[in-house]
Parts: sequence; C-alpha cells; structure tokens
Amino acid sequence: MATALSEEELDNEDYYSLLNVRREASSEELKAAYRRLCMLYHPDKHRDPELKLQAERLFNLVHQAYEVLSDPQTRAIYDIYGKRGLEMEGWEVVERRRTPAEIREEFERLQREREERRLQQRTNPKGTISVGIDATDLFDRYEEEYEDVSGSGFPQIEINKMHISQSIEAPLTASDTAILSGSLSTQNGNGGGSINFALRRVTSAKGWGELEFGAGDLQGPLFGLKLFRNLTPRCFVTTNCALQFSSRGIRPGLTTVLARNLDKNTVGYLQWRWGIQSAMNTSIVRDTKTSHFTVALQLGIPHSFALISYQHKFQDDDQTRVKGSLKAGFFGTVVEYGAERKISRHSVLGAAVSVGVPQGVSLKVKLNRASQTYFFPIHLTDQLLPSAVFYATVGPLVAYFAMHRLIIKPYLRAQKEKELEKQRESTATDILQKKQEAEAAVRLMQESVRRIIEAEESRMGLIIVNAWYGKFVNDKSRKSEKVKVIDVTVPLQCLVKDSKLILTEASKAGLPGFYDPCVGEEKNLKVLYQFRGVLHQVMALDSEALRIPKQSHRIDTDG
Repeated sequence: MATALSEEELDNEDYYSLLNVRREASSEELKAAYRRLCMLYHPDKHRDPELKLQAERLFNLVHQAYEVLSDPQTRAIYDIYGKRGLEMEGWEVVERRRTPAEIREEFERLQREREERRLQQRTNPKGTISVGIDATDLFDRYEEEYEDVSGSGFPQIEINKMHISQSIEAPLTASDTAILSGSLSTQNGNGGGSINFALRRVTSAKGWGELEFGAGDLQGPLFGLKLFRNLTPRCFVTTNCALQFSSRGIRPGLTTVLARNLDKNTVGYLQWRWGIQSAMNTSIVRDTKTSHFTVALQLGIPHSFALISYQHKFQDDDQTRVKGSLKAGFFGTVVEYGAERKISRHSVLGAAVSVGVPQGVSLKVKLNRASQTYFFPIHLTDQLLPSAVFYATVGPLVAYFAMHRLIIKPYLRAQKEKELEKQRESTATDILQKKQEAEAAVRLMQESVRRIIEAEESRMGLIIVNAWYGKFVNDKSRKSEKVKVIDVTVPLQCLVKDSKLILTEASKAGLPGFYDPCVGEEKNLKVLYQFRGVLHQVMALDSEALRIPKQSHRIDTDG
C-alpha cells in the first residue's frame, strides 16, 4: 500500500541530498543510490506495524526523488524551478516533451516577463540630503573682539547650507522610463529649488536616448538631450546637449564623453565640455576586486587640475575600504583620506578628512542607507592646523568604535536573534516532522548498520565511532551560546560502503536520518571514526564535500 506524499513534504525535500548524489550525477549513480535506499526502506523488510508505516513513507519519498531525477525532462524542470515547478498549471513548461535546453530557454523567457512586470511596479527612489556645518569657531576664534559678548565663551557651530534632492523612476514600457526629480538648496539664508522631468527610451541593445525638461526659481527653463551609444564591444560614447534659458539669454552647453575598455578592469575616458565652465578632461579608472585607482587631468575655465586617487578594498564581511587622493590645480592643493565600512545589511558609513590650501581642514561624514545618501561636510578651519587634522582623524575613529561596540553590534545581534526566532517559529512544525522522520529512519537502519559493522570489523575497515551534526561552540568568546547538535552515528555508518564514506557538496540536513537542529545557524559535521584499528577525526562544514578515510584525519597518539 503506497501512502501519498503531501505537497509540503515534496516542497521541503532536496532530492539530490536525499539520494546523496552530486547535482551532476549520471543515471548509473542515481540508480545505484536508489537501489541502496530501496533495500534499506522497503516496507516488506519490516514486520513491526509502526516501522512498516515509516518505511513506506520514506520508500515513497525516495521513489519520488528517483522518478524526478531519472527523467531528463523532469530533472531539468526541477533544477530550474524546484519541486513546485513540477506541479505548476498553466505554465508553458508543463510541456514535458521539450528538451532540457528548450525548457531552460522557456524559463529565461518567463523570467524576462516577470522582470518586466516587476519593473513596471518599481519607482526606484533615490535621494540625497546634505547638511553643511560651519565649525570653524572650534579652532579659529576671535576672543579679543568678542570677549564681552554674551555666550562668547562657547564655540558657535552653525548649519550654513543644506541641499535636498529626490528622484523617482516610473517604467512605462519595457523600453520607456519616465524620471521625475527635484531639489532644494539653501546657503547663508538664500535658497532655491528646481524640478526636472525626463523621458528615457532604450532604442536598441546598443544605445538609449533621453529628453529632459526642467525649471527653477534661480534659473529659467532647461531643455536637454542625452544620447548613449556602444560604438564597439569595448568603446562607447555619451553626449549631453542642453539649453538653459535665463534673463541674460540662452546659454547652450554640450558635453561629450568617449570611453574605451583598455582591459578587463581598466577604462579610459576623454571628456569635452563646452559652454558653462568649458573644459577638456582625460582620466583612466582601474577597478579590481581589491582596489580602485583613478588618475585624471583637466584643462578648463575656471579650473584646471590633476588628480590621483587610490582605494583599497578589504575582503572582509564588513566590506571595509580605505582611500586617499591628491588634487592640485589653479585653485590650490587638496589631500583627502578616509575610510568606509558596512554597518548593517543596507547601510554603509564613511568619513574622510580633507586638508587643502587655501581651503583649510574639513571632515566629511557620509551614510548610505539603501538608495538614500546622507552627507555632512563639516568645515573645521580655514588654516592648516595640526590640531584640526588630528581631531578630524582621531575623532571619527573613536566615535565609530564606541558606536559599533555600544550600539551597532548589540543591535545587529538582536536583529539576527529576532530573525532566527522568527524563522524557527515558521519552520517549527516542519522541523518537528523532519525530526520524527529522521528518528524513524534511524530505527529502520539498525539492522543494516549491524550487518555493515560486522562486515567492516572483519576486514579492519571503516567504523564510525561517533558522529555529531549541528552547531558547535569552540570559541571562548561565544561560550554563552548553546551547543545544538544531534547524534548521526547510525546514519553515517549506514552510508559506508566498501570501507568508504562519500558525502556530496550539499547540506547534510537532507541526508537520511538527518534533520536541521538549528535553523538559520552555521552547522558542522564532526566525525570520530576508526580505520585499520586507528582512530581518525574530522570536522566538515555543512555544505562541504567529505570523503573518508583520509590519512590527514589520523589522530596522532604519540606521547
């Protein structure tokens, strides 16, 4: 009697992990794994009614996995869509006579359609808030003149300028997008704003064009045209034409940029700007996995300068970057250095110190939160004061480490625990079912394991002494965390064949007799085994492939 499997069971099983085969497994490998598990779970081998029922469920699950993976068409659907894709109604993919290549093409077409629908629902908002702070009174004070003024004993820190901008995109069709943007600015009591509307059309895979209309209270109407075109696979050009209307007449402007990929990571740019602030600029930008380098030279009115900058990218979880630049021209010389670091999933915090002549010393703090940018330039002094440079450098570092330790780290830890708890609650029923199935599978394996151990002992082969799977805590700093492991000695011994144990590169939670004891947390498999009468031990990551025995696992008992 076959028991029907529920949809939830089918959706929560990894067929490859269940059969303990590679995703690239051949039909022979699938057949061998299937036969092995059928011999283990066949209902006729068990007389106890409860064990017989559990064996029947597991046997049907293994049979379902083999049916899907042994057929090229259903296997291709499963690899692309997962288990739910096999039962989807109304999808073109249910035409089972298609080849795997045709099924993949169909999937890509459906994916493009879904992306188009998703684009039409997305506004892609972007915004910037910049608040300029004048803190020169901290270092450049005139105590003699103002010593009699009330409150002059305290430094006066003022907000002297502010800028707010926002833009949204509204996809009209797959090739047309409308963009609405606006900005407000104020400086020393004077301010203004502007609003712009643009319509962008993708004309082909090689180019697009954009029409722009704008108006503001400080400047008159603006009409612009932008064009982008790939000239060759390694070369593209961008042109921007604009007409600015004002009380002084029409002010035309033209900017053209020609770019070429010099190699895989390097791009060279040539820019010509005519009209408002005419200039010619050339630059080379090299961007790799670990660094970003820029060198640029500009000749123009009113500014001509040379620039060189370098940014190093650390390969850590926080995506730390340190950067430095030197810019020299008719306006003076500026040296800037700083760093940025990811402080949460969607937030990056950065700070930079700018030291220049005649600009003085400034501290620039920037926070990127998703698509919003918050920028705080703090002007400290008009002079080159070592004390200002020191406090601008050390101050943000001390503030960051204090904030990271007292606020950011506890907040992220609490958020992670909250997400894990939510995940545990949502999967509690399923995990309980998996635990019961794993315990039933272990009971079904007992007789087979006994025979395997007898055979291995007779040849001094592979004996699993102990095996644990789950979360191990070895770091003393995490000693307060709870160890969450399950005993998987029997399931692993059951997988031993000809004195060998081979586990594929997949989560071990899907193996027969296993389940996930700590959802959402990092897991390992620890195995203590005996081979040729000698003890061996190994610790493997959850999704790491494992082959034992190995000489490197041997426990050195000398001394």
